[in-house]
Amino acid sequence: MAHVKADSSKLLARVRRIAGQIAAVEKAIAGEAGCAVVLHQVAGVRGAVNGLLDELLEDHVREHVARPGLTDEERAAGAEELVAAVRRYSK
Repeated sequence: MAHVKADSSKLLARVRRIAGQIAAVEKAIAGEAGCAVVLHQVAGVRGAVNGLLDELLEDHVREHVARPGLTDEERAAGAEELVAAVRRYSK
């Protein structure tokens, strides 16, 4: 996945922010923060993970399904990978 390598610094920054959000949730729970505080933090984590997923899905579609010059076999393989990822996510 060369396109992931090309965007790795941006993607890693997003993942590190998500890791920081998860650490904040852990700290809030350990510190017995109120449920509303923890719920808001978890909602923020969910939004951040969904944003990361959206970006990765978009990159995948552009590189492995819609990029000009792909063979029919490459396009079909990219589509199957996308379908598998969406199915896994929707469980």
